[in-house]
Amino acid sequence: MIDCGQIVWSLAFGSSSAPAGWKLWPLSRQQDAKSNDTWLLLATGLSDGHVKVWEVHTGRLLYNLSGHQDVVRDVSFTKNGSLTLVTASRDKTLRIWDLKKDGKLMQVLSGHVQWVYCCSISPDCSMLCSAAGENVVLLWSMRSYTLIRKLEGHQNSVVSCDFSPDSALLVTASYDTTLILWDPYTGEKLKQFHHVPLSPEVEYSSAEPQLSSLRSVCFSPEGLHLASLADDRFLRVWSIEVQEPLTAAPVTNGLSCTFFPQGGILATGNRDGHVQFWTAPRPLPSLRHLCRMTLRRFLTTYQVLALPIPGKMKDFLIYRTNY
Repeated sequence: MIDCGQIVWSLAFGSSSAPAGWKLWPLSRQQDAKSNDTWLLLATGLSDGHVKVWEVHTGRLLYNLSGHQDVVRDVSFTKNGSLTLVTASRDKTLRIWDLKKDGKLMQVLSGHVQWVYCCSISPDCSMLCSAAGENVVLLWSMRSYTLIRKLEGHQNSVVSCDFSPDSALLVTASYDTTLILWDPYTGEKLKQFHHVPLSPEVEYSSAEPQLSSLRSVCFSPEGLHLASLADDRFLRVWSIEVQEPLTAAPVTNGLSCTFFPQGGILATGNRDGHVQFWTAPRPLPSLRHLCRMTLRRFLTTYQVLALPIPGKMKDFLIYRTNY
């Protein structure tokens, strides 16, 4: 067990090859030599604005990063092993740290006017998404640390976001009870998923969360499904191709959800401090979808549109159609 000394609001794992001269001992006899070469870190965002980074194998505190002036609501590592860490805070800023340079602060990103609730780095490490209480989503370049575009479409605070495994899609969840699926390269809104039928009598832009306000959303590892958690005490699983949920399960006081990296399992966390595990869809992706994901890992939307191929094929590759 790790004692952070403060309320832990957010956490994320990051991994890289072991630093030169370091010897990492396996956690169990079953671990192979390859896993023993992996340096696994855990970043924890705390209520006092600090971010503590721990070495998972030993539980040793490596860095105590200071700079944020309020609660650190979210933390996110790049997935390329560079150990770049992004932190999002109620102080309305994001901070980018390089843990391979002793936790050096690389950049402070300012642009939000209210609390920053969440951040997510695209799997290809080219983009950073951040969302806050002002109803808009900001997309940043991870190469130049500059603002790329604003995504507008929600009617209330945006509290969760996640990129698809091929970086071609972005999903956002809001207190307005909806999920929106975006093309992050163009800013186009591709689909909107409603948790309750929208009624003209309800003010969805009210500052107060609604009965079905969203708390968390995530992509499945194969990129075909979404999981969402709402204040109506239900966990929902969606297909990105259908605008009605595939299934739902009751979850009390749920706050967060995530898929197991290999798929098949969903985990939910709640206000009571408990984590529950659920069986999740584990479909066999079609060859078409696998080809699409492979291409989109290397091609932006604009590059796809420039290909000398039929328009229907382009629409499929940029997720405008399902076939």
